[in-house]
Amino acid sequence: MLLLMKKTVNSVKRTDGEKRMAVLKLELDYELATLYDAMMENDEEKKKECKRKLEKLRQELMRLQL
Repeated sequence: MLLLMKKTVNSVKRTDGEKRMAVLKLELDYELATLYDAMMENDEEKKKECKRKLEKLRQELMRLQL
């Protein structure tokens, strides 16, 4: 019974992780587009903010891939 519960929990975690990875990839795409716009507008503050967000998203993606 305990083994079955562990398998079920791991399966749910994996599914949640896969869903979060898909969302992260969309968020990364959006932030990259925003960074591009900031670069075209030469908006230094917006570029810094985008880079900060991208780094956080990258770190989370790396944790999920482990």
